[in-house]
Amino acid sequence: MGKEKNPRRVADNEAMAKTRMLRTSPQKLNLVAGLIRGKKVDKALADLTFSKKRIAADVKKCLQSAIANAENNHNLDVDELVVAEAFVGKNLVMKRGRPRARGRFGRIHKPFSELTIKVRQIEEQA
Repeated sequence: MGKEKNPRRVADNEAMAKTRMLRTSPQKLNLVAGLIRGKKVDKALADLTFSKKRIAADVKKCLQSAIANAENNHNLDVDELVVAEAFVGKNLVMKRGRPRARGRFGRIHKPFSELTIKVRQIEEQA
């Protein structure tokens, strides 16, 4: 008796990691995600390490999690992994305000984002 195992959401040669509640706008996060799309994981990690963007550290952490999932949960070879997809979604937006001149109220939006990274194992041509 028991529940059946959930089907995998990714292919057999893929692994993914998701990070929610990143405190940056999706537009800014997408600029950093665009840096790593389609690259080999070691090159992508190097690019994120030396990026000047503040959010690059969180993107690197998510990529390292996807690599660890591929290695430990799905038995994929780390040396043959490529960032197949890196996509960004919206999360909540905190609404804050600031008093302005003449009794007005300036709205301040503090957006949050979420990031999903999928890595895929490709066989190198010999």
